[in-house]
Amino acid sequence: MKIEKALSKQAMIDFTAGSFGGIACVYTGQPLDTVKVKMQTHSATYKNTFNCILQTFRKSGIRGFYAGATPAVFANIAENSILFLSYGQCQNVVCYLVGRKREDLNAFHGACAGSLASVFSTFALCPPELIKCRLQTAREEHGASKHITPVALIKQTVRQEGVLGLYRGLTALLIQTIPASFFFFGGYEGTKLLLIRSEEEKLNPPAWKLMLSGGVGGVSFWISVYPTDVIKSRVQVYNQGKSQIPMYTMIKYMLKTEGISSFYRGLGPTLVRAFPANAALFFTYEWSRKVLWDVSS
Repeated sequence: MKIEKALSKQAMIDFTAGSFGGIACVYTGQPLDTVKVKMQTHSATYKNTFNCILQTFRKSGIRGFYAGATPAVFANIAENSILFLSYGQCQNVVCYLVGRKREDLNAFHGACAGSLASVFSTFALCPPELIKCRLQTAREEHGASKHITPVALIKQTVRQEGVLGLYRGLTALLIQTIPASFFFFGGYEGTKLLLIRSEEEKLNPPAWKLMLSGGVGGVSFWISVYPTDVIKSRVQVYNQGKSQIPMYTMIKYMLKTEGISSFYRGLGPTLVRAFPANAALFFTYEWSRKVLWDVSS
């Protein structure tokens, strides 16, 4: 009974801390995420990253960089709360399989647990991620000058495509997140293990070490699977209404008309964003987790 109660407490704390981490991640990295999605889906419109930033600012001001921020917050809360909840539970599974305590797992064990956990979080992430991407590219897609609200876009998507329309790009998202999460958590846990010098630091890592480890994890995530994110964004943005383009058709078209470089459009702002956004994510998660444990003890 005590073990079940402890696991339940751990799960709730991981879930809550993951939510806080997701919020921190969004507001740190949203502007460059908007630039990334614009360049992924409308590569012919912008010459380079700087040109995309300049045009977005001229047309929409600072507000333009935060298009899709509301669904992005929900997306990150949904993704990271479930991701870190699942990560904690998957770590317990790994602990059982390898016969170690949670604090004694190495980077490879953490990477495996993270990869498995991402399967559960992806189903929660897909709908808000789709709405975010469509809001971020509304001007390019429709020439819209008026503000489109997330609620209006959700209603429009369901009306035109059904509830399953909210899951456009799910296959590409799963193909992306499962291997990427291996490198995400592996990069984080591996860097943290390299930086920690004592048992005291293992229990209470300095903030800068958590942030550096989180930044490395974020960069590792995107470098490992960036082309699949481009495909996912295009599937979600272009497949609106009755017009549906299969993923393999999208890939063939991109290779034929834009070349292999099209799969790396927006990589620059993505990597620039990845470090601070994921530094904020992991620091907030670890800090919140410690505070919640202390308060509930």
